[in-house]
This record gives sequence, C-alpha cells and structure tokens, in this order.
Amino acid sequence: MTDLDQLTQSLARNLKRWRGERGFTLDALAARAGVSRGMIIQIEQARTNPSVGTTVKLADALGISITTLLDHDQGPQVRIVPPDQAVRMWSTEAGSYTALLVGTEKRGPLEMWEWRLMPGESSASDPHPPGTVELLHVTAGALTLEVDGQSHRLPTGTSATFEANVAHAYRNEGADTVEMVMMVAIPPVG
Repeated sequence: MTDLDQLTQSLARNLKRWRGERGFTLDALAARAGVSRGMIIQIEQARTNPSVGTTVKLADALGISITTLLDHDQGPQVRIVPPDQAVRMWSTEAGSYTALLVGTEKRGPLEMWEWRLMPGESSASDPHPPGTVELLHVTAGALTLEVDGQSHRLPTGTSATFEANVAHAYRNEGADTVEMVMMVAIPPVG
C-alpha cells in the first residue's frame, strides 16, 4: 500500500468516525463545511483524495485538527513522529511544501506545521473558524504574510501571530527559499 493509499484509507475511516461522533448527517456536514455531499461520500468510501482546502474545511467543520482527521495511529501520552511520517499536504515541482509535523486534540485542536516556499511561490488559505490563531516563526528567507488584504514582511528570525478567521496567504517574493514553522490553534467545538 502506498503512502497515498494509506492516507486515503485513514481519511475515509476517520471522517466517518468523527462525523458519527459529532452526530452529523452527510447533509449537515456538507452544509457546515461548504463541501458537497457527493464529495463527502467519495471521501468516506476512499474513492478520492481531496484537496488540502477541502480537508481543512472538513476538519474545521468537525472541530478537529487535520492531524486527527488524517492520523491512523494516535497514542495516549507521548507521540513521536519521525520525519518520514510527517503528513505532506501540499507540494510543488519547484520544491515548495507544507508538512503537518504533529498535532493534538487536548484543549482544542493544536497543529504544528513545517513550511517551505520556493522563490516566487505562494499558498493561500480560506478563513478558519472564529477563534483560530496561527503563530509562525521564519527560520530562513523572508516571508510575505498577507492577512485580510494587508501584507507584512517577515525576515529570518521574525515571529508573528494572527487571528486566522480571515483570508490569509503566505508568499515568497524574494530570491531565497523561505522556511518556517507554524502552529495553528483551533477552538474546540462547543
């Protein structure tokens, strides 16, 4: 079984489980997530591998982290994730990528991400649920962070935090590779 097959199977199993635990019908989850009922059926039957945006919308609608939605084996106390087991969610031929390093559901979903953006590349994000906060630290290059239409330049060593319930994007407008670590704190579903 390939990594993609394993990811597809884990997502199918976990989406069904969390939808059931939340008591959401297919229609209710579709409405909350802004994802079609047909897409949810295909995902739950492991017949498709959805986009990062769709996966984020489903996790947000369920009030869980992407880690929980994708993970196939979470331990109770200490969870060690070797580099080769980080979940790569997005990548380009030029070498840009995002990797979900680790996450937890304690006190609301919390995720830690590794990002690499090659020169000239960018990644946009839809608004997250109200109360979601992102924290990031640039370890290489100069990141252009756009939050709700405002651009902010973050050189190496700079950290930032923002409320992520608005449209936001990450851009590399420089000549050097941008690398950063990002935390996403999602409020628990009440």
